[in-house]
Amino acid sequence: MKPRASCLVLSGPPPVNNPPVIRAFLFDIGNVLVRFDFSKAHRAIMALSDQKPDAKGLAQLEKAKLSYEDGQIPRAEFFREVFDILQYRGTEQQFIAAWQDIFTANSPMVEVVRQLHGRYPLFLLSNTNCMHVEGLFRDFDYFALFDGATYSHVARTSKPLPQIFEIACQHHGLIPTETLFIDDLEPNIGTAKTLGFHTHHYHPDQHEAFLARLRELNVELGTGIPPNAPAP
Repeated sequence: MKPRASCLVLSGPPPVNNPPVIRAFLFDIGNVLVRFDFSKAHRAIMALSDQKPDAKGLAQLEKAKLSYEDGQIPRAEFFREVFDILQYRGTEQQFIAAWQDIFTANSPMVEVVRQLHGRYPLFLLSNTNCMHVEGLFRDFDYFALFDGATYSHVARTSKPLPQIFEIACQHHGLIPTETLFIDDLEPNIGTAKTLGFHTHHYHPDQHEAFLARLRELNVELGTGIPPNAPAP
């Protein structure tokens, strides 16, 4: 798809007398399309590690993780740094399995995605890394319903910085005023609003609020669970 427009900072929201027209969706992944529990990975990795990190070690681990997710270091370098800090004695495959085994499907949102598919272009915008992307597409078939994705480790920038939104617009031909952005973190929502996106600050335990937002925006869903049905 050729880009139609880049993200532009608007002076304010669309006029209230002009009903919004949503032509595309931009989804975050964590706590939107899947729930996650990083403590599972922590327990599995620490069971094969000889060093419990102190405050300095934890800061080093977080720095390595963020560098990896921003595409500043490759997977091999990430492994070297983490394995050294933790004195990890497991295999790379054991680490990858633990790193990926943190997700569960957010079933109510999955149903909405299936109903939107074929009616609207669907895109992903996520701060993530190649190991997680590989695991998500392997374990959850509904990720194949998306038309494209912008990942922080590929874009080499991350939310809430506006640059990653600009990249998503350029790559997917998105017009912010015609796109609904869904994310679980307020700073990311804040950036999207300044760029003119329609937004919804999502919480997986408050899915009904998202369904109400779809009705407010006159979003048409396909067959299946209607937009006002209780979450399963």
